[in-house]
Amino acid sequence: MNGYEVLTEARNPSRLSALDFISRLFTDFTELHGDRRYGDDNAVIGGLAFLGDIPVTIIGIEKGKNTEERIMRNFGEAMPEGYRKALRLMKQAEKFHRPVICLVDTVGAYCGTEAEQRGQGQAIAENLYEMSALKTPIISVIIGEGGSGGALALAVADRIFMLENAYFSVVSPESCASILWKDATKVKEAADALKFTAEDLKGFGLIDEVIPERSVVAETLKDKIIKALAELGGDGGKLAAARYGRYRKMGVDYDKHSN
Repeated sequence: MNGYEVLTEARNPSRLSALDFISRLFTDFTELHGDRRYGDDNAVIGGLAFLGDIPVTIIGIEKGKNTEERIMRNFGEAMPEGYRKALRLMKQAEKFHRPVICLVDTVGAYCGTEAEQRGQGQAIAENLYEMSALKTPIISVIIGEGGSGGALALAVADRIFMLENAYFSVVSPESCASILWKDATKVKEAADALKFTAEDLKGFGLIDEVIPERSVVAETLKDKIIKALAELGGDGGKLAAARYGRYRKMGVDYDKHSN
């Protein structure tokens, strides 16, 4: 599929959401709330669960299924307190040696006045900084939309998986069209120009695996995560150093991957 077709599928309201994957992949999920500074954010779901017999910390961005749920979840556009909650749970996971699994589905972080007043940019930056050195395994899965810093704040990881009809982009196609062409209607052109599909990003070396959606996607994803955790091991210092090195090299080998 081309970029615009992937964009349309990524936004399909019938797609599996973060909550759907949590119920299919994990057992004994216990949700935890609040950032201990301002409040809770319904767009970001986090808590403890088991992946098979492995205790893990789960963090997901949830859009909701119907109008009422989407309003309650702020359409999956997280506030600063959502990112601070996520970071609190990640630091807790590091303390207790639990892997972190992130499920990403957002057009981007909320950009309203109240979010800026409460430190949206700083909250995202702190996540990027802290995740780069977190001494526990991190696996991020782009399950739908992966827009801008709002997605990246949960995607500094040892392994990044993408569903085949998801996208991961520096900016939404609408914003890209408005910036490049001063015309928000040129979404199709922007979607193709951004090269944000799973296959594109796998080719660039920016993600690790594409998860087919023609199969039983939850079971396939569960197997991939368990395998990745086994490969990553539990040496926190080595994990953090390798993760840092991974992101320092991004872009350096662009010509090799794009040929």
